[in-house]
Amino acid sequence: MIKKREIQKRIESKRAGRKINQKNTKRINQISKQRGSDMVYQLFTTIIHFFPELFDKIREIEDYRKGADYKLVELITACIGMFLFKEVSRNAFNNDRQEEKFKRNYSRMFKMRLPHMDTVDAVMRRLDENELEHLKTTMIRTLLVKKTLHKFRFQGKYFLVAVDGSGVASYSKKHCDHCLTKTSKNGKTTWFHNVLEAKLVCSNGFSISMGTEWIENPEGDYKKQDCEQKAFRRLAQKLKELFPQLPICIAADGLYPNQTFFSICKNNNWSFIVTFEDGNLPTVWKTVEVLRGITSDNKFSCTIKQQGKTISRDYCWLNGIDYRGFLINWIECVETVETDKSKKSSRFVHITDHKISRDTAEEISFSGRLRWKIENEGFNTQKNLGYGLKHKYSRVNWLAAKNYYQCLQIAHLINQLLELNTRFKEQLKGKITIKHLWKCMIGFLIYGSIDTEKLSILAQLRTQVRFE
Repeated sequence: MIKKREIQKRIESKRAGRKINQKNTKRINQISKQRGSDMVYQLFTTIIHFFPELFDKIREIEDYRKGADYKLVELITACIGMFLFKEVSRNAFNNDRQEEKFKRNYSRMFKMRLPHMDTVDAVMRRLDENELEHLKTTMIRTLLVKKTLHKFRFQGKYFLVAVDGSGVASYSKKHCDHCLTKTSKNGKTTWFHNVLEAKLVCSNGFSISMGTEWIENPEGDYKKQDCEQKAFRRLAQKLKELFPQLPICIAADGLYPNQTFFSICKNNNWSFIVTFEDGNLPTVWKTVEVLRGITSDNKFSCTIKQQGKTISRDYCWLNGIDYRGFLINWIECVETVETDKSKKSSRFVHITDHKISRDTAEEISFSGRLRWKIENEGFNTQKNLGYGLKHKYSRVNWLAAKNYYQCLQIAHLINQLLELNTRFKEQLKGKITIKHLWKCMIGFLIYGSIDTEKLSILAQLRTQVRFE
């Protein structure tokens, strides 16, 4: 009799446990569904708030086709959508498309059909690459008119534009006539494509593509391969044409301190803060070594405590150093980060055309270091955090690859406006990540249902978006 009671208790206990697990699973599913629903509406609101005329601008692109089933706006929007939803391949987005609810929700959200990505690819292979870059420029101008990024300006005036190159694709055999090549010591040749980007960077994490210049060889015979320095001259000309009146401060790495760079900045009325490595401009370094020991009132230190760390910074600077007719200013920051377990020092050196003083040294040094955002929040995010920058979206057509790249930049711009606003950041509590929220959004699009009436209400509401 005792054994029967014990068995009965165990059975009842297991039943109770199953009920609790079922309730927890149901609760978790409801939370995930709610998160996914919120993400969809937040993404929709972001597009409507910042770019209410986005799809009308896409419709202005001339359609070279005749009698096509899908409109050009549907095909370009689908390509941008692939990157918006962080589906890192055309095949992955096609798999979503096979889900009827996903197609229905997509149509409700964008008010257009979702084409097969092979159809999109056929258009990307023929679309003029300048069309999508022009669309991107229009979106950035809209942000500038709205003064969305004005609070992040350097010295309250200059927009900090980081310039850097990055590898996009590499091949074991020749991909196209524009490929760059390199041969290793053992005789192995690699073909590859690089890009030079000018990105508007901000202290809160923005890294927005303002201009793109491909580092590529010309067709036909040439004496030397294209390189980043040559590409910068073309990119600078493009930037000036696109944003002729914009006050720009160029942030660049140790490749750029040279007479040509200084001339370009001066002629374009741009300022600059450039990483200054040991060995760059030897005559300037000799002047620095002489003057830093005999100059007074050019040093100060500060210490802050941040997240359990003690951070000490020692600044030293020199103004009015002549380099072939250009007056440049030098600043060094030695930063020491100390915790209970470790102590690490780093040294950051920059040159700039901004006069340095006790009041400006911190901001100038910090702004020079923001150049890293083009590598971290820019290229690294696009390569490793859902955008698949190095994925070969078109293996055989270089024009298509360029157009996919521009769609990626447009989508990344929109997603940054979502991910960096204060309302979105409130959702990143505990161990909740951006990647998880995107999974919830895709899950909702596949299994949930978008409320069209709510979309109509959101489209008419005036919302306020804040960035820290």
